[in-house]
Amino acid sequence: MSGQIRILLADDQHLVRGALAALLSLEADLEVVGEVSRGDEVVDRARETKPDVALLDVEMPGADGITATRELRAALPDCRVLVVTTFGRPGYLRRALAAGASGFVVKDTPASQLADSIRRVHQGLRVVDPTLAVESLTAGESPLTARERDVLLETRGGGTVADIARALVLSEGTVRNHLSSAIGKTGARTRAEAVRIADANGWL
Repeated sequence: MSGQIRILLADDQHLVRGALAALLSLEADLEVVGEVSRGDEVVDRARETKPDVALLDVEMPGADGITATRELRAALPDCRVLVVTTFGRPGYLRRALAAGASGFVVKDTPASQLADSIRRVHQGLRVVDPTLAVESLTAGESPLTARERDVLLETRGGGTVADIARALVLSEGTVRNHLSSAIGKTGARTRAEAVRIADANGWL
């Protein structure tokens, strides 16, 4: 049917992706033209299917949805991105918009509202979950430097200081300094708590 909005879905949860596809297919002007379960498959699938709007989850294997957003916008600038995620965190919102996303909504958004969000994004408008927008303004920017973020990401995997140093090609002393700084900035008492706080704010 001419005039339909072509949609690509990217979500690693098969049931969620299937439910989204089924719900969106009920809308006369929306057509799901492709589905992927990994972030690093988004660009290739988009090149094949030529979607107007890509719905991307944040946490996916291969590449997260924010990285996939940046890569997709660079490869196919005419394709709009709407991030649809369970993880409604202020830091994720800021990073997604900075990566080129046109919208950011959570998965419990009613189907009719999600369909309307897709139409608005397709028209070139920006759509952001209102509660999350307020939280983002209140939370402010991430206080972490890029290196502190890298160290906390490695810490999340449970590695020792030596493991982190090897993974990031840093000295153990430098890793300890970054951890100490990140703990201070997040107001945490331990590095594990710093990871939890940073994760909860979407800074990782």
